[in-house]
Amino acid sequence: MLVSHAEDNAGTRRDFLYYATAGAGVVTAGAAAWPLINQMNPSADVEALSTIFVDIGDVEPGSQLTVNFLGKPVFIRRRTAEEIEDARSVSLDELSIDRESRNPNRPGTDASDQNRTLDEDGEWLVMIGVCTHLGCVPLGDGAGDFNAWFCPCHGSHYDTSGRIRRGPAPENLHIPVVQFVDETTIQLG
Repeated sequence: MLVSHAEDNAGTRRDFLYYATAGAGVVTAGAAAWPLINQMNPSADVEALSTIFVDIGDVEPGSQLTVNFLGKPVFIRRRTAEEIEDARSVSLDELSIDRESRNPNRPGTDASDQNRTLDEDGEWLVMIGVCTHLGCVPLGDGAGDFNAWFCPCHGSHYDTSGRIRRGPAPENLHIPVVQFVDETTIQLG
């Protein structure tokens, strides 16, 4: 019986050495891999710019403010009553290219004007100013066939709600995550 007891102890010591070696190897591999994984986290300057506040108190009806957010232009337009009426008179049947709102503030909604604006009255429209065809910046201030935005690079025409109506762009202009902080300030991000 002494022999079998000694064999049990040898197996236990051997198992301990295997587990200890494997554990040390895992800790060493983790310590070596952590700097490589950690470098993929966003830098402090990117995290600081992931949310910005924009004062819109001086934006007059019919004018637009463009700000840079996460390296992209964002169009903040205060629409006139005529622009709101034009946008809201468009039926979904007329939107043959893209019928999605592209609005993360109202996910899964259709592209009706009410689902694309920041406020219920439709006065404020906030969009990422990048053409969804090849990433150009569309011209504004009544440009194009729908008197709103036009991308001259390849001929994409957007209406007063930022919806693609003609041209090669496959999607409406995207809406960023945005909300009112108070009556004259919005928060992007």
